[in-house]
Amino acid sequence: MAIAADIMNPGAQWIPATESLDRAAQLMRELDVGALPVSDANERLCGIVTDRDIVVRCVAAGHDPAHTTAGDLVRGTPRWVSTLAEDEEVLAEMVAHQIRRLPVIDENKRLVGMISEADLARTLTDDQIAEFAERVYS
Repeated sequence: MAIAADIMNPGAQWIPATESLDRAAQLMRELDVGALPVSDANERLCGIVTDRDIVVRCVAAGHDPAHTTAGDLVRGTPRWVSTLAEDEEVLAEMVAHQIRRLPVIDENKRLVGMISEADLARTLTDDQIAEFAERVYS
């Protein structure tokens, strides 16, 4: 059985809630990712902003990404798992909340990685992946 620390892609980076969405998009390009965890002033997770959020909820809505912050787009309770969470807990969290990316937080409440669908595909059994796909995409 794998734990989140084994599954995750290490080295994920925060973007401060006060940072503009144009900077978020640039950072996504630099890191070759489609989502960034958003941190509050205390470097605690307050949400996630995705490339789709930037396009749909900012640009397509007529807002200026240079004057809209990452914090403006985050909503709801951020979901995450501990580095020690077992693969079944990771799957349960992603399925229960219909999410495709999940931050991994260490015992000091600091971001240490992200788990994506691709990470699951590399680590989990075919049966676990099939169950995940069926429950998230149905």
